[in-house]
Amino acid sequence: MASHLSVSLSTSSSETSIFPSTNRKLAVLPTAVRTFPGRTIKKTRTQMINVAHVQPPEVNRPHCSIRSTSFNVKGTGSTTSLDEEVKVDASGMEVSIKLSLSSTDAETDDSASLSIAVIGATGLLARTKIFPALFALYYSGHLPEKFGIFGYSRKNLTEDHLRAIIAPTLSCRIDHQENCEEKMDAFLKRIFYLNGGYDNREGMSNLNTLMEEAEGKFGANRIFYLSVPQEALIDVASSLAEMAQTQRGWNRVIIEKPFGLGLFSSHQLTTSLLSDFEEKQLYRIDHLLGRNTIENLAVLRFSNLVFMPLWNRSYIHNIQVTFSEELGMQTSARYPNGYGILGDVVHSHIFQTVALLAMEPPVTLDGEDIRYEKVKVLKSIRKLESSDVILGHYEADSGSNFKDKDNPMPTYFGAVLYVDNARWDSVPFLINAGRGLKKNRVEIRIQFRRVPGNLYNKDGGHMQNLATNELILRDVPDEAILVRINNKIPGLGMNLEASELNLLYKDKYNVEITDSYEQLLHDVIDGDNHLFMRSDEVEAAWNILSPVLSELDNNNVTLERYNFGSKGPDKAVNLWAKHGVQWLDD
Repeated sequence: MASHLSVSLSTSSSETSIFPSTNRKLAVLPTAVRTFPGRTIKKTRTQMINVAHVQPPEVNRPHCSIRSTSFNVKGTGSTTSLDEEVKVDASGMEVSIKLSLSSTDAETDDSASLSIAVIGATGLLARTKIFPALFALYYSGHLPEKFGIFGYSRKNLTEDHLRAIIAPTLSCRIDHQENCEEKMDAFLKRIFYLNGGYDNREGMSNLNTLMEEAEGKFGANRIFYLSVPQEALIDVASSLAEMAQTQRGWNRVIIEKPFGLGLFSSHQLTTSLLSDFEEKQLYRIDHLLGRNTIENLAVLRFSNLVFMPLWNRSYIHNIQVTFSEELGMQTSARYPNGYGILGDVVHSHIFQTVALLAMEPPVTLDGEDIRYEKVKVLKSIRKLESSDVILGHYEADSGSNFKDKDNPMPTYFGAVLYVDNARWDSVPFLINAGRGLKKNRVEIRIQFRRVPGNLYNKDGGHMQNLATNELILRDVPDEAILVRINNKIPGLGMNLEASELNLLYKDKYNVEITDSYEQLLHDVIDGDNHLFMRSDEVEAAWNILSPVLSELDNNNVTLERYNFGSKGPDKAVNLWAKHGVQWLDD
């Protein structure tokens, strides 16, 4: 049923005039502001212009008078104002009154509750990641007291059926176990379901009706998580923009990667989205960016004096970014254009990591300030040369489930990037991203320059093989911060070795590391967008990859074959050496 709002007409008025006020008798009044006890009206944005004739008074009339009256609509966080502009003709006998009635919604209403719609609720992502993350937020007390979760798909299910599908995927915190079953039951009761059918406009209209019925109790702010195939995204987003947005709070839309399938399709997607939504409503989610290591980059850089003066070309020799997974993936279904790991990992996760590493200090920690600095970095990355890029595809054995011989696409991306600005001039950023490799590893390695005139390069005429200092930020297999230094081995003589100062999170912090989806959903609820790509970031990242994608489209690239479970293409070692870097795989 439609949602109606109770209106309180306790008003406050103020009048600004250069002459004393006079009594006026209006012949016409806007009916939208009349009071009827017990009546409710639906809040809409509206403007009305009326002309009223006022009986001439016995005294001199003012030439101009403006009256402003405002009232609140309870439960919405909005303010409605009524303005009168009074104009007097030369004879002072006739008054024209222009009335305007407008309503302004507050951007954020802390007292409002939350409705979360999961579009594609029966898909693997929703079942294994989205619903468990929402429950973790609920269990930890990070959802509003009043909330509703609305599953939406094309399957003919009941609410009880959906709840039965979701229930086995939920788990309570390791460090909290109190009232676990009660919490799960309470959470599942907040889940509703709608079979949206194949007409997205009709489906979204029905979703809006369902949400409004619940919001009679729960409130108005809405989040829409679009866990849908790329080809359906534009129509689904357009339909919900027209039919399912609330007018009583904010609306935020979460979009899963890939953000387009190249520069052209990405531009089409962005143009469509921005025709229906404001940029601040869009949250392009990449779960790899919700990892604690990524969140910690800015903290390390901008809150530790030991690193701040060293973070430039004068002290850093190279930066290595590694994304290595043992498992492969069937890529043709998700990336039909053949870009594989480029769209899945490189475009968003790798380039966002580079941007956070290389950006200038933002003015504040506000999301827009951080995104502004990230865009500057992405636009400063030098055009990729084919000689500085290696694309590979693993050779799976006959028993592997990850064979993709019919449509081979990149499962490995190796490249050397240069950021052409004053801070990073001539510093190579080496990218090593692949699947089907020897080990699971996700880390950032900052390698510093050698000490000029190092006294310990010679000892009694014998060369010492001294390693350079390194800062290593490791996410997988075990989250850690490592600082590699040269140190004297205890005992007689002067024998040195490279040692690590080790901050291993599992030893230091007796807490469970939150799932990345949980972190990012928490950020969306809070309106924190610094880990989500803005439209110009998406475009800048595709621009970097455009030369490589063009070569792929024209079949001018030979994918280097590597064995499943190996270190990757052999040519990668030669690429690092070409830029004066020895790849350290220990």
